Formats: sequence, C-alpha cells, structure tokens
Amino acid sequence: MQRTKTTKNIDPLPGKILVFGGVYSNLQALQKMREIADELRIAPQNVISTGDIIGYCAQPEETLNFFNAWGAHSIAGNVEIQLREGEEECGCDFTEGSRCDIFSRRWYPFAQEKLRAENVTGLHDLPDFLTLDFAGKRIAVVHGSFFETSEFIFESSPQTVKEPNFAALNCDVILAGHAGLPFSAAADGHLWLNPGVIGMPANDGTTRVWYMILEEDAAGNFAFSHRSFDYDHETTARLMEDNRLPREYAHTLRTGLWDNCEILPPQETAAQGIPLTLDREIPALTK
Repeated sequence: MQRTKTTKNIDPLPGKILVFGGVYSNLQALQKMREIADELRIAPQNVISTGDIIGYCAQPEETLNFFNAWGAHSIAGNVEIQLREGEEECGCDFTEGSRCDIFSRRWYPFAQEKLRAENVTGLHDLPDFLTLDFAGKRIAVVHGSFFETSEFIFESSPQTVKEPNFAALNCDVILAGHAGLPFSAAADGHLWLNPGVIGMPANDGTTRVWYMILEEDAAGNFAFSHRSFDYDHETTARLMEDNRLPREYAHTLRTGLWDNCEILPPQETAAQGIPLTLDREIPALTK
C-alpha cells in the first residue's frame, strides 16, 4: 500500500531563513552550521533542512541528537523514511551493484545499529514536505521531488521534469535536496533552489560545503544567496576510518572529489573538480 505523504506549514519569524541539506551524520559540519546560524542571529524557527540528517558519516546518533536539540525544521529524507520503516537499504535510488550502492550496504546498517529506538521512532514526526509564505512567494520544501523522495534533480535536469512539481505543490519556489550539489534554476516564473549539502563536499575539488540564505530585499522582493563554509572535516574523516566505514567517502571529505559520478548527468560530471563560484547575492523573483 502506498504511503500517505504529509505536509506541514510553518510560519518563519521576520528576517533571514537559512536552508541546508544532507547532514549525513556529519556532526562536525552540523555544529559549524549552527555556529553560523547563531552568528547571523537566525533563530531555529528560521532554519530548514531538506532531509537526510543521517547518512554516510560516523556519528548518526550524536548528529540526530544535536539537530533535535537545536529545534530547526526538517523534512524526511529517503534515509529517515527507510530507517523509521525498518527497511534494509537506504532508498537512495542508486543503481543496483554500483559503487554507491555497495558503499550504502556498509554505512546504512551502521546507522541502523547506532540509532536509539526512541530516535528512530521520532523520525515519524518528520513531514514529507514543508510549505511557507515568505517575501510574497509561496515556498515548498521537498527532498528529491514532489513525486519521488529519492528523485535526483539537477541544474541540467529539463524544465519539463521540474515544472510539474510547482503545479502539484501550488508554489512559486521549491527548495530541494538529495542531489548533493547547490544550484538555482529559474524558468516560467518559477525558481528551483538546491542549497547543497553540508555532510559532503560538492565534488568541486574543495572541502567546502554549501547552504543558502533566503531574505527579503530592500524593495520587498524575494532574494537568495548561496554560501559555503569550511569545518573540521579531518575529524569527520578520521572517525569514518576508525569505524570502518567506506574509506572512499573519507577520502572525499579530504579532497573535495566524489569517488564516482554515477548519479550525475553529463553537465554535472564535466564540472567535477572545478571550484564552484556561487558565493554571491542573486536577485530572484519580484512581486
């Protein structure tokens, strides 16, 4: 029987909104993300995760506890859904037998083993979608897409793939996760934003990780900016090695290069190792 998906509407406080995705059990990155939020004076009510709090790295229990104590908003990523349903695999939609699939057979059981039962039960409280009104725009938060939690949508994905999501969610702006790379794509009066992830680098040859700030500009229009930060990735990598998790992902933390490009379309594959230049303010949709 198909699962009924849930939507939660939130009312952010006045001011900026911070958005990030893919913590992937990377406690050191999440701690740095909260430090940044505190420095920017962004309250937990204005912080949104696009899901996959749990993932590749070595501290799933500690990471989930830290996130819950912070009080930020999150939707359920495919990993949270699989964990709370007691499934035997991560639901990432990796090709069977691929390197990513093989690696997931190591980190996913590790997360299952380390999470306390009450934390797994708590994952049922995460909605599939968030909706909010901000700067005159209706915004929806999804993990992969409205139609498939584990759908990979990238900047190069056709607008014919993106557009039906706006109609289904009745929104102007979509904040999405899962793909692992930050980007913005505007078309037909709609805006698809992916803040990137903080648990792994963006395959650009740097160890930086990415998030996004939403705000209302001086003219009252919706605006956004891509931002990145460095953190103690060496501790994260060492903990992965100490716990016999895939060394390939620990290597990615140190080099900024993914082990493979199996999930990527040609455009994104060709950009591997090229440092991203998204640290800038970008005007978006006017009222």
